[in-house]
Amino acid sequence: MQIDARGLIYDANQKPDGEKIAFFTGLCPLRSGTILSGFQVGPSKHGPTATIRLCRTRDRGATWTELPFRPETVIDGVPGSLAAGEMVEAETGRLLLFATWFDRSDPTRPLFDPVTEGILRSKQLLAVSSDEGDTWSRWQIVPTPGLTGCATTGPVTAWPDGTIAHAFESFKEYDDPRPGPHAAWLLISRDSGRTFEKPFLLAQDPSHRVYYWDQRLCPTATPGEFVSLFWAHDLDAKRDLAVHFLRASINRSITELPRPTNIPGQIAAPLHLKDGLLLAFVVDRSRPGTLKLWQSRDSGITWPVDHCLTVHTHEELAKLSQGQENIDFKKYWDDMGKWSFGHPAIRLLDDNHALLAYYAGTPERMSIHWARVRIE
Repeated sequence: MQIDARGLIYDANQKPDGEKIAFFTGLCPLRSGTILSGFQVGPSKHGPTATIRLCRTRDRGATWTELPFRPETVIDGVPGSLAAGEMVEAETGRLLLFATWFDRSDPTRPLFDPVTEGILRSKQLLAVSSDEGDTWSRWQIVPTPGLTGCATTGPVTAWPDGTIAHAFESFKEYDDPRPGPHAAWLLISRDSGRTFEKPFLLAQDPSHRVYYWDQRLCPTATPGEFVSLFWAHDLDAKRDLAVHFLRASINRSITELPRPTNIPGQIAAPLHLKDGLLLAFVVDRSRPGTLKLWQSRDSGITWPVDHCLTVHTHEELAKLSQGQENIDFKKYWDDMGKWSFGHPAIRLLDDNHALLAYYAGTPERMSIHWARVRIE
């Protein structure tokens, strides 16, 4: 593999202070050849005025244009912020946009409460576009019955028969003093996003010791089957584990837990190629920090170190409170809000090229970057 081009999707250095921090990167290739990118912007990470922006390219990523869309952030009369901005072409020319809304009726409250370890009240939102993202319908709420503390975690997975799966996770809400079991879920629609089934459990440690965060999925060639990668964190050991892997199907209950790989890092985005080759675009916040593209030719069993490609090397300038070990979970959330690179996304351009996206910058300005990789 080799990088044959790179550039910026969104240059935060050219933006006002209210839009100087961009992150939570998404990519959505369309059947027309157009590619969209959605991401979160604001004056800070997960601030009370955070919202989403969309950019579009029609030349395989070489140049990008920011779209005029400015989403509504007041839901049922309550002011809020928006996170993520994941899109999928559910049918030819019919795009869906998913986002998470957080209650900002009290703008002094941070996203995460270090006392209760809960997050702000949230809703999962969906909008529809038929003009490649120029205009969108009003938000509709996608229910997550029985679950609280819900937030979008990664891209929407789509299969050729019109089935889609929206990835999210549940925890607990801000003021809830009870323990909050974490779980990874999917919202599945088998009619191109018109209706959704009850939440589908993807991963949850029965002992609630290991959290499977930020799942990112990609479909395989088998209907309903997917590959998923997880950022795994051990609460008792107070440290991140290696990236975890799961291959399963939405057509039957999942009975096995994600298994560890040999890949160090946190958030990881998979891509399944026609010949069975698996790619994993992974952020590792060791020093120096890196974004690497790993590959596996044996269905995810092994990921050879000597076959991975370093896409980005990063010197973290944020003043973090903790290192890689002995992590205090309550303080960890504060550090997450300071990290200045990450959120990898990967999509196939053609049989020989993949498009990557991620955010990177300094604590003062974070931009959305792209890179095109040739796959030998």
